[in-house]
Amino acid sequence: MKKSVRIIVNGTVQGVFYRQFCKENADKLNIKGFVRNLENGDVEIIAEGDINNIQLFVELCRKGPAYSQIKNAKIEERKWGGEFSDFRVLRF
Repeated sequence: MKKSVRIIVNGTVQGVFYRQFCKENADKLNIKGFVRNLENGDVEIIAEGDINNIQLFVELCRKGPAYSQIKNAKIEERKWGGEFSDFRVLRF
């Protein structure tokens, strides 16, 4: 079964390789979508994939890489779109 989510993560998530962490884990779990920094200091992630892999990916996003400090991760379900062919790190 497929699932799509939007994740907004805040805390110390910029300048600590958080986006690269997301990319590496998304590729391992065959997750499609993107991650990008937001101007307010948060990180936005759109992720699509197998429901079990999405659940694992969300858990990883809540932990983050070694130097991140996650204060909150807001998870919103999205309508499945199947619009992504890979997972990308987007720039401003």
